[in-house]
Amino acid sequence: MSRAERKQQTRQRILEAAGRGFRQAGFGGIGVDGLAKEAGVTSGAFYTHFESKAAAFCESVVQGLTELKDGVRHFQDQHQRAWWPEFVRFYLGEKRQCALAESCALQSLAAEVARSDANARAAFEAELLDVAALIVAGPTSDHAPSDVSEAMLALSTLIGAVTLCRAVVDPLVAESIAAAAERALLTKTHHCT
Repeated sequence: MSRAERKQQTRQRILEAAGRGFRQAGFGGIGVDGLAKEAGVTSGAFYTHFESKAAAFCESVVQGLTELKDGVRHFQDQHQRAWWPEFVRFYLGEKRQCALAESCALQSLAAEVARSDANARAAFEAELLDVAALIVAGPTSDHAPSDVSEAMLALSTLIGAVTLCRAVVDPLVAESIAAAAERALLTKTHHCT
């Protein structure tokens, strides 16, 4: 392996560790020393790859939303016409119950981004718009959002439901929140005029 390849591997390891650290502890809850330790490198090595904690945070946000886009593409490819219901059920079920450090960046980092600098907010916004566009461009699927506004509403419902589910103690309350969000996203009511 070349030196450049080792350097890129180390950078990626730091970025992945930073993503986990920021999801778990928040931007203010972990410092460069903690991020470096999580990646198994020194603080000096961290600064070799990132000029600041804020720069690592911004890249972690982009990587996290890229992972979400990869997940959406996976559901679109694997489930075709059934991709949207399958994605919604996965997000409200399996993804909701994963460890916070492994959670969806959209759900776990949005509040951190809101408190962050303009660079992180701009990167988040661009990636969020890409996620919404990808949802709309996906294969025709029952109840899938048909435009960016509907996609944003659906994403808001998903992250809001998962956030509330993670915040409550009673698993039955969490299940009722997830079930209500699933009903809202997978049943369209048609009104007669």
